[in-house]
Amino acid sequence: MCDSCGCSHAVNGVTIVRPGEKQPDHRPGRLLRVEEAVLDKNSAIAEHNRSFFKEKGICALNLVSSPGSGKTTILERTIRALQGELPIAVIEGDQQTLLDAERIDATGVPVVQVNTGTGCHLDAEMVHQALHRLDLAENSLLFIENVGNLVCPAMFDLGEEAKVVIISVTEGEDKPLKYPAMFDAASLCLINKIDLLPHVDFSVERCREYALRVNHRLRFVELSAKSGAGLAAWLDWLRQGH
Repeated sequence: MCDSCGCSHAVNGVTIVRPGEKQPDHRPGRLLRVEEAVLDKNSAIAEHNRSFFKEKGICALNLVSSPGSGKTTILERTIRALQGELPIAVIEGDQQTLLDAERIDATGVPVVQVNTGTGCHLDAEMVHQALHRLDLAENSLLFIENVGNLVCPAMFDLGEEAKVVIISVTEGEDKPLKYPAMFDAASLCLINKIDLLPHVDFSVERCREYALRVNHRLRFVELSAKSGAGLAAWLDWLRQGH
């Protein structure tokens, strides 16, 4: 896990160390101060990013999900469907490899890969640095594909206009109840892989009900990145400027 959000050593008050290592100081007061300092610094940089996006007329969307939900496949189909309508760029976040960035690069849009190493999320500084590597056009659409994780990315503002949380029907409909902070922070929930519904025990209705318990403002699009079913509703949401 990552050092920046404080989840690398302590879990629910349990400290894990190797023999001979110094016992970390994880007193609640100290942990709270460290977390506040990290988030305060991140928020300041996020506001800088947000001002940049506003000045350039860029709509930045933070795509968040657990691993394997289909974020990159959705991005590929989305880019190909919208090419020619508006400029698009992508920031790819992963712990290691350039695999997803190479897939996006094949679509022809500008892309930068951010490898976080042991980090379990992108933060505003990482996005800020990535922006220096992208020649973003005015009035463009920027997708930020976050590291696959439904916990830490909920805490870190990147300066985005909205978070889009993606869940697949292979994950279980109770994800919104298990990871409420992420669903509360999101503006839109994409329910992906609906082509698999006949083969899995997943209730779209219960998933939506659970998510609305957490965030009554949340909107939904059901789609299949593989077949393209439901993609039009997602594209319409994007065209509306969200």
